[in-house]
Amino acid sequence: MTASRIDTETVAQLVGDAVTAPSMHNAQPWTFVYRSDSRTIELYGDPERAMTRTDPNHRALYIGCAAALFNLRVSAARHGLGARVQLLPDASQPWLLATAAIDGPSDEDSGLAALHDALRHRHTSRFPFGDEPVPDALMDGLRSAALLEGCRLTVPGDWHMDTVLGLVRDAEHREDIDPLVRAETAAWASPPQTPTGTRRDGVPAAAFGPRSSGGSSPVRDFGRDRPTPDRGWAVFEKRPQLALLGTPTDTRLDWLRAGQALERVLLQATADGIATSMTSQPLEWRELRWTVRDPAEGMGHVQMVLRLGYGPQGPDTPRRPVDEVLEIRA
Repeated sequence: MTASRIDTETVAQLVGDAVTAPSMHNAQPWTFVYRSDSRTIELYGDPERAMTRTDPNHRALYIGCAAALFNLRVSAARHGLGARVQLLPDASQPWLLATAAIDGPSDEDSGLAALHDALRHRHTSRFPFGDEPVPDALMDGLRSAALLEGCRLTVPGDWHMDTVLGLVRDAEHREDIDPLVRAETAAWASPPQTPTGTRRDGVPAAAFGPRSSGGSSPVRDFGRDRPTPDRGWAVFEKRPQLALLGTPTDTRLDWLRAGQALERVLLQATADGIATSMTSQPLEWRELRWTVRDPAEGMGHVQMVLRLGYGPQGPDTPRRPVDEVLEIRA
């Protein structure tokens, strides 16, 4: 195989790796088109899979699609290929989020192949983590991973940690009393079997994690409105290790950069043996999101709150088959 000829099986492998990315409620809001004449993969956002209540401006959708784009870059590097990415290439097609021209390897992506093994080991963990702190050297590596994608990763200090945890509790309360938000969350936590067969998206019961027996926990409870037998209870860490991923501004380009940075950080953490989850609830409420940032850090806009630690990696979650999300055109 050379860069001048890419068979459809390889394209399917690239997209199969791409769709292992995380997305809000595991909605997988993406589609891909491969144009064989130009050896270009187009990434489109799927508005039918958007969260109309908690993500009305599609920021989280962009971040999820960009995480898939980063995985595509990793997969291309693993196959000895390069992916020349252009973000928002056509203003007349608002849902065309990026193109990736597949060609020969470049020095720019030389380190990406090393992250490939982490693609299918990275899972969101809604289980308690231990008290062992993530070593400073590994945190520095995660900060560097974010910087490579044009974003910043910061660790909140004590007072700011208390603020962020308070905002998580506030967001949970707001969700509790908003029936539309609760219905939207419950819709993506449906049983694995549907009238049309096995469901390949959403959050299955096995990934809910245990209920928190010590009050509020730093993860979203997808099982709140979906009683699950034998789910169990557990005590979550009182002082979770959180990190904030941010960008200077808050444009669509920033969201796409943040999604790639998020996935690079998550894959690096997985490769380092660190378990991860995302705590996005405070970012879903306009009134709360601005106060998540630490003004002393100079971070313009927080795009994701990450929870890091040592514990179960979390179970695998379903993915839509490649033939459902990939179209090949001449």
